[in-house]
Amino acid sequence: MKTFLYNIGYFLSEAMRTIRSNPLSNFFSVIGTGLILFLLGIVLVGWSVGDQIVMALEQEAEISVYLTNPEDQVKIDELTLQLQKLEGVLEVRSVGKEQAKEQMEKLLGNESEILGLFDENPFEAFLEVRINLGQMEEVLNKLQNVNGVEYVRDNREVLEQMKQIADGLKLIGVFIILAVGMTTLIIISHMIRQGIYNNREQINTLRLLGAPGTFIGFPFVLAGTLMTVIGGAIAIGFLLVIINSGYQQLSGALPFIPLPVQEWLQARISSMVLTVSAFLGVMGSLFGLASMRNDKS
Repeated sequence: MKTFLYNIGYFLSEAMRTIRSNPLSNFFSVIGTGLILFLLGIVLVGWSVGDQIVMALEQEAEISVYLTNPEDQVKIDELTLQLQKLEGVLEVRSVGKEQAKEQMEKLLGNESEILGLFDENPFEAFLEVRINLGQMEEVLNKLQNVNGVEYVRDNREVLEQMKQIADGLKLIGVFIILAVGMTTLIIISHMIRQGIYNNREQINTLRLLGAPGTFIGFPFVLAGTLMTVIGGAIAIGFLLVIINSGYQQLSGALPFIPLPVQEWLQARISSMVLTVSAFLGVMGSLFGLASMRNDKS
């Protein structure tokens, strides 16, 4: 460990010299790596936001319970207490006729004028039941046997479609991440091979002096890691701008979307992109060293 710390200055200077040995090629390698990691970051943002939306929908999953006698307030109160005791039921709220009408007016928006064609309020009182989505089947089966319940309306199909969309996006994201990883490994390994070739005379000299392979190869690993981390930092800069702009637009246009906390999302994406970039830099550099070691020419 003492020897490593003693030589850290040499390793850094050699890594920077390797990067400067072909500045134009390495510059485009950094930019290309940054763009690739930016694509990775976009996938990670989509995953985080999608998971948050699905989780929020699961927590707010509600079913509407319509009663055989919606005018009997005493029966409604009794059913409310009875349903609250069912396993999987989180909350039960009574919605009167006027409240039901107001909810429909908000839902219809400008089209709510059509409700004025009715001489009387066409809506009935019902119960809004917030449930645990994982226990939806059990709750629905129990409600069928409750006396006084006429009809149950659930949003199961909508939630299942949302889950299917989220799962589909995750599958696409997995393929994108694999492509990003492979491409980054190829770019970095090519850069390392090129750096080794440009410094082949110095490497041969160090070998003749008895320098071990780890001493010779570590500056190249450090150079590859630095380049991918710089590319990751560039990607993070673009991602922070995109996230900030997206939150400003969505919070104004679609305020009801349950987005994750912006600061949490930015910190999460930044740490993940930096971690992945450093890992890919190390692996790509090692791959480049191994391929050159196996190349007899």
